[in-house]
Amino acid sequence: MKIGNITFDCADPDRVATFWAAAMGYTKAVYPDEMRRELLEAGLSEDDLAARAVAEDPSGQGPRLFFQRVPEPKSAKNRMHLDLNATPGRRASAEEIAAEVQRLEGLGATVSHEYSGSWGPWPEHHVVMADPEGNEFCVQ
Repeated sequence: MKIGNITFDCADPDRVATFWAAAMGYTKAVYPDEMRRELLEAGLSEDDLAARAVAEDPSGQGPRLFFQRVPEPKSAKNRMHLDLNATPGRRASAEEIAAEVQRLEGLGATVSHEYSGSWGPWPEHHVVMADPEGNEFCVQ
């Protein structure tokens, strides 16, 4: 089994997809002209098309990120979140995590809090952040 999509409920799919595409090094998908024309001819409106957005890993290895407009605002802490590795394949130093946090802030994320401690004998260090609509994620 493989993850098909990680789906985000949001108010502005284009804005959130733009953030996550830049954060992950993904490409934000656009409707090809022919597909857009077909969808509009089938009765969808421009607003219907704007209610969804997609960001995809250009290598095809990572999961697809799907963003859908919902009417209600985010009201509580996520029950699930993404952990982003500042240095894929190895444990990042505090300086590397700080550099990644700074990059993500430049894209529109905000810092919630930083954690440094241990879980038993293993040290832990991560920064809890939120995307432009408040969806939490961690950088480690």
